[in-house]
Amino acid sequence: MGIVCLCAGAFPKSFWLLWWGSACSLQFFNQRGAFLYGVAGRGDCTEKGEKMSVRRRVLIVEPYFGGSHRQFLEGLTRHVEADFVFLVLPARKWKMRMQLAAPWVIAELEKMPLGERRFDTLLASTFVDLALLRALTGMLPGWAPQTRFCLYFHENQFVYPSQLKDPGFFQFIGINFNSALAADSLAFNSEFNRQSFLAGVGSLLKKAADMSFPDTVEKLRAKSRVIFPGITLDGVAVSVQESREAVIVWNHRWEADKNPEEFFSALRVLQTQGVPFKLLLLGQSFRFHPVCFDGVKEEFAGNLLHCGFVESRKEYLRLLGRGTVVVSTAVHEFYGIAVIEAVRAGCVPLLPARLSYPELFPQKNLYGEGELVERLVRHCRAPRRLSAATAVELTRCFSWQAVAGDYEDWLFTGNLD
Repeated sequence: MGIVCLCAGAFPKSFWLLWWGSACSLQFFNQRGAFLYGVAGRGDCTEKGEKMSVRRRVLIVEPYFGGSHRQFLEGLTRHVEADFVFLVLPARKWKMRMQLAAPWVIAELEKMPLGERRFDTLLASTFVDLALLRALTGMLPGWAPQTRFCLYFHENQFVYPSQLKDPGFFQFIGINFNSALAADSLAFNSEFNRQSFLAGVGSLLKKAADMSFPDTVEKLRAKSRVIFPGITLDGVAVSVQESREAVIVWNHRWEADKNPEEFFSALRVLQTQGVPFKLLLLGQSFRFHPVCFDGVKEEFAGNLLHCGFVESRKEYLRLLGRGTVVVSTAVHEFYGIAVIEAVRAGCVPLLPARLSYPELFPQKNLYGEGELVERLVRHCRAPRRLSAATAVELTRCFSWQAVAGDYEDWLFTGNLD
């Protein structure tokens, strides 16, 4: 039925909840928390009885409103000056979302008054078929034809891993590709994401032997940029207490693309060599997870300080503050929010020299093929935490304060410098 069940208490205090038929549209107060009388974003809105100037109005379309996608949008609304209207769906059934989100959005927009259908910018994730959505809005009464369409890539389907061979693979990379063509501007969360997408497009077009696309990839490159998704780091503090023992942090999803087999294999070598360490096994688990997680509570009973997902963010950050090193063995990663949070909490990053990691952290924090065990042994025999100053220096560029201006430019001016 398209009903979105969202808990108002999970959002910032400064928002207005409006129901358009079966959809949930979130219309925020302004960034100072002042109530906007009338329709947000229009020139006749007043603040505390005073006349307001016309404010920029943004329609956010997110059919997969959960996890990092949700965190990103909540942060964006706090740090970019505009009035936002949300059309969102819960984070599930991603294939159906990619196929049907565009007509769903049109159906929800049709329930809005004509005067509410005008926006300066439409921001969507790649779970939307933006080419179809742009075509359909062109036939929507009240839609402003000059609306700017921006597409944000948290991931791209060209290199997204799948445990099973998917016969529908080309359908979903096709949606990504056509969406990119239809957008006015693209933004990626990492250079690795951008380059893998552009390489995937190039490979796709080469398969069409009897069709020529001489500058399509370069056109996409020209209207794209990399903007880190912004992380709220204000509440993450480095513990002043030094640790006398190594505390290894794993705070990734319990899924195959995070390559947990290599991680546990390294820990078993540490056990065999008698290297002392404690273990914080965090991250979200699912109904189906790699079998290597079965029995870890028993196998590492003498090492574990915690095992499992932590619902409370306050408790999660407290546990990160106990860590001395955060480890990744991922074979797939478009960005790395979990690692960045752990580093801000004082954990030394130990990351593979691949994927997005080389653009996020210095070379000294990266390990090459076959080097993980040696680097872990070295750390565990002389554990140390990052100083508060170093933790801030390594992560400052990922904060919302650092990237908010880039989003202002991207959403409203198209400036790609």
